Amino acid sequence: MAVQSDFLSLPRDQNGQDALQLIEHLTKNTDPFQEEVLRQILFQNADTEYLKRFRLNGATDRDTFKSKVPVVSYEDLRPDIERIANGDRSPILCAHPISEFLTSSGTSAGERKLMPTIDEDMDRRQFLYSLQMPVMNQYVSDLDKGKALHFLFIKAESKTPGGLLARPVLTSYYKSEQFRKRPFDPYNVLTSPNAAILCPDSFQSMYTQMLCGLIMRHEVLRVGAVFASGLLRAIRFLQLNWDQLVHDIQTGTLNPKVTDPSIRECMSKILKPDPELATFIKNECSGENWERIIVRIWPNTKYLDVIVTGAMAQYIPTLDYYSGGLPKPCTMYASSECFFGLNLKPMSEPSDVSYTILPNMGYFEFLPHDDESPVTLSRDSPPRLVDLADVELGKFYELIITTYSGLCRYRVGDILQVTGFHNSDPQFRFVRRKNVLLSIDSDKTDEAELQKAIENASELLKEFNTSVVEYTSFADTKSIPGHYVIYWELFMKDSSHSPTSEVLNKCCLAMEESLNSVYRQGRVADNSIGPLEIRVVKNGTFEELMDYAISRGASINQYKVPRCVNFAPIMELLDSRVVSSHFSPAAPHWTPERRI
Repeated sequence: MAVQSDFLSLPRDQNGQDALQLIEHLTKNTDPFQEEVLRQILFQNADTEYLKRFRLNGATDRDTFKSKVPVVSYEDLRPDIERIANGDRSPILCAHPISEFLTSSGTSAGERKLMPTIDEDMDRRQFLYSLQMPVMNQYVSDLDKGKALHFLFIKAESKTPGGLLARPVLTSYYKSEQFRKRPFDPYNVLTSPNAAILCPDSFQSMYTQMLCGLIMRHEVLRVGAVFASGLLRAIRFLQLNWDQLVHDIQTGTLNPKVTDPSIRECMSKILKPDPELATFIKNECSGENWERIIVRIWPNTKYLDVIVTGAMAQYIPTLDYYSGGLPKPCTMYASSECFFGLNLKPMSEPSDVSYTILPNMGYFEFLPHDDESPVTLSRDSPPRLVDLADVELGKFYELIITTYSGLCRYRVGDILQVTGFHNSDPQFRFVRRKNVLLSIDSDKTDEAELQKAIENASELLKEFNTSVVEYTSFADTKSIPGHYVIYWELFMKDSSHSPTSEVLNKCCLAMEESLNSVYRQGRVADNSIGPLEIRVVKNGTFEELMDYAISRGASINQYKVPRCVNFAPIMELLDSRVVSSHFSPAAPHWTPERRI
C-alpha cells in the first residue's frame, strides 16, 4: 500500500472532492494504513541507535515492536535529545537528519520540551492543512468569495549548542517556504500580509494585522487566531488602540511606531485615506458597549476560527459576547510532536467536538486511562496498548505515538475519549492534557510546579513567622489577558508582625520566577498572561471549604483540598473570605535562550 504517496501528493482540485475521497479512503482502511506506517517507520529507522538498543534486528511487524520497544516519556528520551541538541549528528533517534527542534508548550525542568523534526514532516503538516477547507466547504458556502482575518504571529526562537533551531511549530511553519511562497488558494486568502505575520515585534505585528482587517472589513468572512485567548487579546488590542488606527485610516498614514521596513513597504500599497471608514470605526469603538463588536465591524463573518476545546473552553462565554454567538469550529488536532487529524463535523458545538485521527500521520496506540486507578508503567511489565482501529466507544485513553522523526511509543500526555467512528476510523473528544492544573494560553502548570512555586514564595514569609496553611488556585479569564489567582490562608505566630503588602506582592513575583519558561514567555514576550495575583483569605476558610464539600457528599476520610477550583459556589465562598489582594509588581525574568 502506497501510504507515503497518499500524503505527499496533496489534493489540488478546486472543489475539494479529491480531498474528501482521500479522507474516505484513509478512514475505510484504518488498520492497513497503520500497519504500513509502522513498517515504514521501523524500516527507515532500523539502523538508529535507539531501535538497536531493543534488538529488533530489522523486524518491522507490530508484534515484535510491541514486545520489545518500551513506552516512554520525555524524561526517558531527554539524554538522547540533549545529545542531538549539543551537536551529535549520528542517527540516534532517526535515520534522516534532524532539521530543527519544535518546542512544545509542555515543559521539562522548567524549559520547553524539544521535539525532533525532519524535513518531510513539513509535508505531513501541509497535507493536513490542505484537508481543512474541503471539509469546511461542506458546511459553509462561498468561503472563496472573501478573506480570512486571522491573527497569526511568530514567537521567539533560539539555537541549541549544536546549532539547531528550536522554535514553536507554527513559527516554523510561518517561516517555511511552504507558507511564505504558498500558491494562491481562493479559500485561504488572508487579510494580513506576510510581512506583518513574520514581524517579531508583537505590537507592530498586531497593529498591522488589525489595521488590514479594518480596511478590508467587508471582505472578511471569518475571524480567528490559533487559540481563543489570542482572538480575545486582539479585541482588547482594538479597545486600547482604536483611536490611533482611526487616525491612520483617516489620513492614510501609518503609525510611526510601526518601523519594520517590510511592513511599511507593503502598507504603502494598502493604506489610503478613507474618512468614511474612519468615522465608522470611531463610532463603533468609542462607546462602552462592545457586545457583538466582531459582527458589527466585520458584518459578513460566518464563523470564528479558533480552538475552544480543552483549557480554551473557558473563553467561550466571552467569545459569544463579542461575536453574538457565532459558530466556533475547531478544525484540526495537532501538537509539536505530531499532527493527528481533523474534525469532520466542524460546525458542531464546542462541547461536541470530536477529532478523527488520520491513520497515515503516524503510528498511534492508546493506553486505557482511569483517573481512579492510574496505570504505573514498568519496563519489566509493559502495559497492553490498544491499536487505533481497536479502541472502544466511550472509553478513555492516553495517546501514545510513534513518528517518522524518531519518537517511539511516546506519551504525548493527551487524554481522549472515543465518541464514535467515521467508517473504521475512531473519533475522539479531547478531554484534557494530563496533570495540567492551570492554563491561560499555551502555558501548562501542573500541581508539582505550583507547589514548588508556593514553597519558594513562602521563604519570604519566614522573617515574619508566617507560613501558608492551605492554598488553591484558578485561572481567571474574565480579564484580558487572563492571569493566575492563588488563594492563600496564612498562619501568623505574631499578628503584630505580619507580612506587609509589599512583601506579599514580592511573593507573587517569586512564584512567577519559579514557574516554567512557557509561562514566563507569556508574561514577558507575548503579553498573553497578566500578573499573578495572591488573594489572602480569612483563617478557617479552607475548613469551610471542606464542610461545603462534605455537605455535597464528599467523604471526610478521603477529602483533599482541591488545588484548582472553578465551581461557582466554591469561588463565591473563597472570594467572600478575601481580606487582601496582591499582584506581582514586575515581570519575571525570561530570555529565548535555553538551559541545556
